[in-house]
Amino acid sequence: MALPAAAPSHDEVLSDAEVVRRVLGGERQLFELLMRRYNQRVYRVIRGILRGEAEAEDAMQQAWLQAWHRLRQLDAGEAVAGWITRIAANEALGRVRRREPLDPWPEEDMASHGHDNPERQASARELVRAVEAAVDRLPPTQRAAFMLRDVEGLDTEEAATALGVTADALKVRLHRARQALRAELGGAVDQAPAAYRFEAPRCDPMVAWVMARIVEEP
Repeated sequence: MALPAAAPSHDEVLSDAEVVRRVLGGERQLFELLMRRYNQRVYRVIRGILRGEAEAEDAMQQAWLQAWHRLRQLDAGEAVAGWITRIAANEALGRVRRREPLDPWPEEDMASHGHDNPERQASARELVRAVEAAVDRLPPTQRAAFMLRDVEGLDTEEAATALGVTADALKVRLHRARQALRAELGGAVDQAPAAYRFEAPRCDPMVAWVMARIVEEP
């Protein structure tokens, strides 16, 4: 079944709650609006836990399918943003736990890695790439904390809830991540909010893949 090339035009006027209500009422094509609103957040949450791009995109697909199948479990008044964040984090964390004996999450120090100072790079995009590379070298627990707080902009409680840790533990991980990144990147770490973008060339195929499966379901 063919899908629309773009999100429905009423994206600007429908609240998340109204979208959910109408999807549950049978307008399943409107689920695309939620995907387009939160694809970047879902990507950043998962990418903060899983380092590989291919696995991250696979986890995104599964997270969105879970969200679709569990949409009726969304409590009235609960924010969709926080709900989908938890689903995304749980999908990524589950993958890590399943392979933990082969891929532990060490709290190692970044200082042993030698890399050029990215402030010498000429373009803003090169700086962003340098930030992404440095974040990828963080220990996974620190990387996830940094991605949720300083890249995606979640508050401490939201990030801690998504990762299933206490606020204090989240703060410790975030502090260590910031220290390590400042030591390596200097002021270039301020480019973090521009990192890990999930824009149309990647968003559109993701939406199409998930929506095709949703539309085909009986």
